[in-house]
Amino acid sequence: MFIDTHCHLNDVQFCEDVEKVIQEALVNKVEKMIIPGADPRELHQAVLLAEKYSSVYFAVGIHPYDTDHGLLKDSLSMINHPKCVAIGECGLDYFRLPQANQECYKKAQKDLFIEHIQIALQYDKPLILHIREASRDAYEILQQYPKARGVLHCYNADEILLDLSNRFYYGIGGVCTFKNAKRIVEILPKIPLDKILLETDAPYLTPTPYRGERNKPAYIPIIAQKVAEILEKSWEEIGELSTQNGKKIFGF
Repeated sequence: MFIDTHCHLNDVQFCEDVEKVIQEALVNKVEKMIIPGADPRELHQAVLLAEKYSSVYFAVGIHPYDTDHGLLKDSLSMINHPKCVAIGECGLDYFRLPQANQECYKKAQKDLFIEHIQIALQYDKPLILHIREASRDAYEILQQYPKARGVLHCYNADEILLDLSNRFYYGIGGVCTFKNAKRIVEILPKIPLDKILLETDAPYLTPTPYRGERNKPAYIPIIAQKVAEILEKSWEEIGELSTQNGKKIFGF
């Protein structure tokens, strides 16, 4: 069995066939799927899916590109829902900062990131972190909160973040199947086996050989197979350990 620890099933790309997508995932032994809270305006759909399908769970939070604290507060009404398993996706993303006033935008992201961490600690929930071209700043913030725990979604292969492996897991997705994925292929053996999670980030980052098409949770076994090849493990072993890891951090 597998867990897709990060899939945007509430994305508009799934609005017409989400039931088929979920059923296809189950046929491919993906027993649980987590919808991250990237946009509170789409949270309602995530909650509806989680309430309708026993295999679907959700998180509450705001993507780093959106620094509206008010939207985060609005989403907290669902934090005690029995199928809310995490806070995020939150973190820092410096990839598309505007040319002007970059430090102001960075500070806004940092402030919102810290707010997510404090909420996660208050409610004793794991964080789903999105960190892109901001590893040093994210690491320094997390060092100030030694009890914070969670998953580094779409782990960016920066070695500094491996120092967090005592309390964070590492989400491995379709990127590991790309021809140019040298960094993640090299760093993957350094990740403790009991900290590896599988994810699709559907509908994005579709694994080879389906690049260019819509990603979906049913592709998790493809990612598991590639991880198994890199680590010289069996496909079954990767499925088992990643599933147990997911159950441990998300409390299934």
